[in-house]
Amino acid sequence: MTTANRKYKDSVFVDLFAEDEKAKENFLSLYNALHGTNLQMSCPVENIRLDNVMYMNIINDVSCLVDNKIIVLAEHQSTINENMPLRFLEYIARLYEKLQAPTDRYLRKLSKIPTPEFYVFYNGKEDYPETTVLKLSDAFITKPEKVPLELEVKVYNINKDKGAEVLSRCKPLEEYSLFVEEVRKQTQLDPENGFTNAVKICIEKGILKEYLQRKSREVINMLVAEYDYDTDIAVQREESLRIGIQQGIQQGIKRGFSDGVIKTALAFKKMGIPIAKIAEGTGLTQAEIEKL
Repeated sequence: MTTANRKYKDSVFVDLFAEDEKAKENFLSLYNALHGTNLQMSCPVENIRLDNVMYMNIINDVSCLVDNKIIVLAEHQSTINENMPLRFLEYIARLYEKLQAPTDRYLRKLSKIPTPEFYVFYNGKEDYPETTVLKLSDAFITKPEKVPLELEVKVYNINKDKGAEVLSRCKPLEEYSLFVEEVRKQTQLDPENGFTNAVKICIEKGILKEYLQRKSREVINMLVAEYDYDTDIAVQREESLRIGIQQGIQQGIKRGFSDGVIKTALAFKKMGIPIAKIAEGTGLTQAEIEKL
């Protein structure tokens, strides 16, 4: 399950379930845990992952063709991105283009395609339900009675204290969750040596022991790249939010609204009050409120 000439940095999650020499064993364990099946190592598993799609430099996704299904897995260590259904839609379209012959779409006879399934494994620090489902239709501006296009993403919170049932059925995923927890703990105690300490402690505790013994240096390098990227993205998001709020305030002031009215509208928006209600109460247009 390896791919040659990779031009991006993998995460530990991707290495465990898609690239490592034991990735097929780990992936099948996770597949069986999700589906209640018992597929054996003799079952064909094809890594069909796209390069550089989900993220820019570090890719936290796994895509495999197995049992006539396309299984797409993604990991989130930061806040869940509620736009994942749309991103998965774009992703699966590109996968189908890769899998199908260009002429297949023009055949008169129905061209069968593998069934897609989408999963996100969340192990961030914010409180999040054990399981939830994100739907593409939730993003539709207008939602008809019969939704013409839907894509569902199953999200599992794999933090140990949430006790996601899938962890008890998949040892590699459970140990990965414990590994991430140890990495967080050790980097807080010792930012300079945290990754190295976490790997050493996990080996001593028997967490991903064989994997970490084989690839300790490579894992540390992946962690350095992965955490640097997460920090960079968090800084960019914070800066974009600050700029967006300031622009929204300036636009409102130009239309004659006070700074206080705009900040009140922003506060209501953060509380989840419907934009139409905020517009009714503040006099701002819905478009202006959406930009705040």
